[in-house]
Amino acid sequence: MTERLLINGGTEHLLKELTSSLETCERFYFGVAFLTYSGAQLLLDTLKEAGERGKSGRILSSTYLNFTDPEAVARLSAFPFIDTKMFNSEENGGFHTKTYIFEYKEHYKIIIGSSNLTRAALKTNVEWNVEIISKKDESFVQQVLTEYQTLWNRSQIPTEDFLDHYRSIYRSTRQVKERQQSLHTLPAYIAPNSMQSRAMKSLERLRSLGENKALVIAATGTGKTYMAAFDVQKLQPKRLLFLVHREDILVKAKETFSHLLHQQHSFGMMTGSRKDIGADYLFANIRTMANHYSQFDPAHFDYIVYDEAHHTTAPQYQQVMKHFHPAFALGMTATPERSDEASVFEVFDHNVAAEVRLHDALKDEIIAPFHYFGITDVDGIRLDDVAPNDQAELSRRLQVHFRVEHILTNMYFYKHDGAVRRGLGFCVNIDHAVYMADAFSQAGVPSVALTGDDPALERKKMIEKLEDEHDPLEFIFTVDIFNEGVDIPSVNLVLMLRPTESPIVFIQQLGRGLRKHPGKEFLTVLDFIGNHNRAFLVAIALNGSRYYDKESLKVAVATDFATVPAPVHIQMDRIAKERIIAQIDQESFFSMKYLKEAYLQFKQIRNGKAPSALMDYFTYDGAPDPIPFIEKSGSYLHFLAKVEKNDLFQIPFEEKSSELVYKSLSSHLPLKRPHEFALLDALMTKDKLTREDAEAAILHWLDTVPPSSVAHAMNTVAQQYMDKREQQRSPALAEWQHDCLVRTEHFTHLLESRDNYERLHDVIEYGLHRYERDFGSADHGLPFLKVGAQYQMKDAALLSNFSKTHSSFRGSGLLANEKDYFLYVDLHKDADVAERLNYHDEFLDRSTFLWDSPNNMTPDSLRGRNIMEHEARGYRLHLFVRKYKSIEGNRTEPFIYVGELTVVEASGSRPIQFRMHLKQPLPSILYKELTEKV
Repeated sequence: MTERLLINGGTEHLLKELTSSLETCERFYFGVAFLTYSGAQLLLDTLKEAGERGKSGRILSSTYLNFTDPEAVARLSAFPFIDTKMFNSEENGGFHTKTYIFEYKEHYKIIIGSSNLTRAALKTNVEWNVEIISKKDESFVQQVLTEYQTLWNRSQIPTEDFLDHYRSIYRSTRQVKERQQSLHTLPAYIAPNSMQSRAMKSLERLRSLGENKALVIAATGTGKTYMAAFDVQKLQPKRLLFLVHREDILVKAKETFSHLLHQQHSFGMMTGSRKDIGADYLFANIRTMANHYSQFDPAHFDYIVYDEAHHTTAPQYQQVMKHFHPAFALGMTATPERSDEASVFEVFDHNVAAEVRLHDALKDEIIAPFHYFGITDVDGIRLDDVAPNDQAELSRRLQVHFRVEHILTNMYFYKHDGAVRRGLGFCVNIDHAVYMADAFSQAGVPSVALTGDDPALERKKMIEKLEDEHDPLEFIFTVDIFNEGVDIPSVNLVLMLRPTESPIVFIQQLGRGLRKHPGKEFLTVLDFIGNHNRAFLVAIALNGSRYYDKESLKVAVATDFATVPAPVHIQMDRIAKERIIAQIDQESFFSMKYLKEAYLQFKQIRNGKAPSALMDYFTYDGAPDPIPFIEKSGSYLHFLAKVEKNDLFQIPFEEKSSELVYKSLSSHLPLKRPHEFALLDALMTKDKLTREDAEAAILHWLDTVPPSSVAHAMNTVAQQYMDKREQQRSPALAEWQHDCLVRTEHFTHLLESRDNYERLHDVIEYGLHRYERDFGSADHGLPFLKVGAQYQMKDAALLSNFSKTHSSFRGSGLLANEKDYFLYVDLHKDADVAERLNYHDEFLDRSTFLWDSPNNMTPDSLRGRNIMEHEARGYRLHLFVRKYKSIEGNRTEPFIYVGELTVVEASGSRPIQFRMHLKQPLPSILYKELTEKV
């Protein structure tokens, strides 16, 4: 008999164990108190495949506390090879069993513990389950089987009559629970969610630095309005102005604020038909305020909130903003879109209090999770020879009846969560949307097509019908009018019916169904993956990583996207997986062809407007990473000149030195620490910085910074650690004078040109905002290293305050700066190198690493003793690894920092074989990416 503990955490969870057991067992027997559709849906494919292989099983649940979802019972009962029963707790008492039994030819696997058959219990909850594998004749096994059979005999088959009766009880119970939960919507019970808490903390920090403006970027449905209300509740301004672009948002915002703060202030509105000018807290649309702002004293409002803040660059908003001078102004937006006039970041002085994109919101569970199923499209429809922009031909080929049948079959198979179906279908073009709406309606699923050609009132009416649970309308088929800015909380099913050509559009469409809503635990997403050439783009969209390469993307697909936050479930069928992995293998993500396609697709999403600045890539969740563009061409503008072959985009540098500075700054992206760019940002408006000024500039981006790092950053900007060749490639922007960092005459001269100023500022701004987005404001100490971040060898010189020429910081895998040793390891070496050097560097598990020292190291050498006795001698060991030295051609891969090590044992000489322990276990997701082979 063998035992082990099963828990949910990282990439491991009970669902994984259940699916693998169902794939290998002869029969199965489940007994769970609670069964929900969120849990049942995750097993549908595995159960179907088990049945096709001739397996059979039993699933026993209960009516205990009326928690089990009758629709989940009905769905599982529909499998002819599964017998289902319900333990009637009203007659037989409480039922709290959680047992999963798998029968094999010679043994049983029995899992007993705390997990019911719900999504949370299978993937995310803190659960303890014990797995026992034992021979069939063991007394323990026989006792479990006997008890299971006893419960089975006492339970009833869920006939239609039984389920109908139970459904009415279940609905009544849910309604009571919803009323009980409504108590927590009373002001005294409302508490900030994780995003709101982070944003408020950041707002407090910015105000402590003397800032009077800030911007919050957060996905739809994450609670931006409540966040603003919480901050206002904390500050208690005497007068508040809340400005919006759309009047429907105005009413909701006023309701939110008055609900939370109703006892403390008077509330009013300012619209075309109503002007409550005397109210303490005034909610106004911009059109009305733009006509009446002169009635107010500039200091009338203490706090102003600009909702949909990406509109604040428009002239109407600018007039209002220039008139008022509040103590604090807060901008909120889901899309910080850059206009021709200015950047929304500039409007709010580049103070980003929080940035919460889709994957962040999913991780924090502040929006509804989704269950994504990637389904191989029907045979017989060829898409690989259709040009991506030939929508008419693409639409024509997809308008076939047997594809509609395939879509409906899968829709009925996976179903949805919620009492009534409320779906969106995203199509290729208007013809396709109309065709799908007609076909669904004829199949008994009432549907309409909505496009940009329909009047706004008609669209509003159809959305209201879809939101009405008593209306027969079940589906809206559309092209792209619901990509962003439309809020339909009740949507519980999304059909992706067009080839994914852009991660941005995919994420926008996915986001339309992620608003939380009573009765909806999760969103079901069915994506029909055809044989088009860029099917792999859906993997990029789903993965959500800040960076990716072929290997990490293949691992993500092969492991059902284990890197994505656990509340989400992503599953692709075998053919779709194989197709996407094959495409990833064939694609060169750093070829000019691929980069140009990514750029042009992004340009198309921006309605054909060329993204002329790096900050344009901050606008959309899922936008391409511009760093490969820079790596390919030396700078973003040089890449732009290659792609946009017209005079407008040819490099407009007036002098060679300005081009050198621009390329030099670009080469530092993405930033490894914000210190130097924070100083350069300050020097764009100040001609000199004292140490106090420099510290203040860095503290704009970090919570704390040690004086030694401030001094090192000032020296770095003054080129103290550059060799002569580097200094020639990068004209100096600052120098030391009287213990101050002073802007050079050359830098001052460059800034006199508006074009130069905007180009350099764009690089600096992008570097700082990207750093903040990726790593936040935490001070990571010294060395300034982040687990999971990517580095080149010499980055450790900068991050450990190396006070000599940084270009000298290189070697054969082991570098040192004072009391820090840096180990650089290629996990998979070329066969000839591995044989010649006889290195065996590898992870044994998440906490244990085997490392062979450089070939010349002996136990008696100074370095050997320092490493072997590092704790006693006060040395720290830092490990950097990469899976392969290169993946695509001659492009050298960066290393990933995995943390500090302690030596457990050492043996041998030339090289020394070390067994080391990571002080913090490697995050399971990172461990899988580094060790999994596809």
